Amino acid sequence: MTVNNMVNIKEWIDARPISPFQWRVLALCLIIIMFDGYDAAVMGFIAPALIEQWGISRAAMGSILGAAMFGVALGALIAGPISDRYGRKRVILLSVLIFSTFSLACAFANTPAHMALLRFIAGLGLGAVMPNCVTLLAEYMPERRKGVMITLMFSGFNIGAGLGGFIAAGLLAHYHWSSALIFGGALPLLLLPVLGWLLPESTLNLVVRKAPRAQIAALLNRMGGAFTADNAFILNSPAVKRHSTITELFRNGFAPGTIILWLTYFMGLFVIYLLNGWLPTIMRSGGISLEQAAIIAGLFQLGGPLGGIIVGALMDKFRAKWVIGVVYFIGCLCLISQGLLGMSGVELGIIIFITGMCINGAQNGLQVYSPAYYPTEIRATGVSWMHGIGRIGAILSSTLGGFLMGIFPGQSAIFFILALPALFAAISIVLHRNIHLTMKIKGAGLGEIPALSQTLNNR
Repeated sequence: MTVNNMVNIKEWIDARPISPFQWRVLALCLIIIMFDGYDAAVMGFIAPALIEQWGISRAAMGSILGAAMFGVALGALIAGPISDRYGRKRVILLSVLIFSTFSLACAFANTPAHMALLRFIAGLGLGAVMPNCVTLLAEYMPERRKGVMITLMFSGFNIGAGLGGFIAAGLLAHYHWSSALIFGGALPLLLLPVLGWLLPESTLNLVVRKAPRAQIAALLNRMGGAFTADNAFILNSPAVKRHSTITELFRNGFAPGTIILWLTYFMGLFVIYLLNGWLPTIMRSGGISLEQAAIIAGLFQLGGPLGGIIVGALMDKFRAKWVIGVVYFIGCLCLISQGLLGMSGVELGIIIFITGMCINGAQNGLQVYSPAYYPTEIRATGVSWMHGIGRIGAILSSTLGGFLMGIFPGQSAIFFILALPALFAAISIVLHRNIHLTMKIKGAGLGEIPALSQTLNNR
């Protein structure tokens, strides 16, 4: 909206249809997340081959998977505050460079310790790229379509991880396990210059960082605007000290919601990453071939895009936390069903696909829910710290998966165990309470203007 050359960017974006430029932002973020998904899941696909070739135990393989997850958690924690201070685009491009370079290097690892070190460094990039893509897209999409758009973008993770199962199956049938790593590292490296050329910076973040008005106007004009450097660009946001964005996650009523987001994300990732890292090995121990095990694991991921789109569409129409909670609960029931019935063949593929729809779909819904909970000044920090703290669940599941399979060798027991965190995730997100914020607008060089109210109506 424009009043006397003053433009509230968020209201202006919310009032307009989605432009081709915004669709391009969605497409670029989706491609980046596809690379992220493939790289995050590829170790699970080649884990049986590594165990056999190196003669290591499942517990030792769990340490390699856990090293990557530790890097992912640390990368997310570091990247959020840096992104809020220096911009989303720079952090995203640097993150892609890190994870693709070191994923490629993993193909040449010759010892478990060497592989663990390289996977840790690659994890730093993986952890940084995802929350910043979520934040960038959230700041470009109108509120009325944000749910389906963010879940559509985040489905790229499941597409990349799911297709990775089929790609890995094809490569492993003809080549060494390193071929799957070379594919996942080289492709994003080759596309990095294109991403640097086409990916824009967030207009909302540019306002917060007091970028030149001409730069902000140029980006808005690519979305159909007609602005100049004479326009003053403002936001609805509370006054936040940029040097203390992490502490702001626990001030002004944000603390309870922040903790619940961390807990929910923790539980969801515990389930997802234990299945990502160990489902092929679980299936392999049941007599299924390596190629078939990779395909079944891929079905778990490929259920995510459909589930994410359904969850996102429902979140745009109904109370988001209830949508996420119900879908988590259905995923819990699917895990219990697999444990009780011990399915195999086509039935196994179907129930694994539905489980992937629910657990991944609900997790994707959190990518919509979390950016809406925080203002622009601390949005990347809030989303990234949810990812970083939540990744402890991924670390534990990746590391403990081998031990759990040793203690509970039957396939059914693993599914019963995973049903518990899925249930806890459903309960915790439903307990999340909405907040009402009284926010102040900051203009570009205009100082503070009278306060406006913003309510997270259905979040």
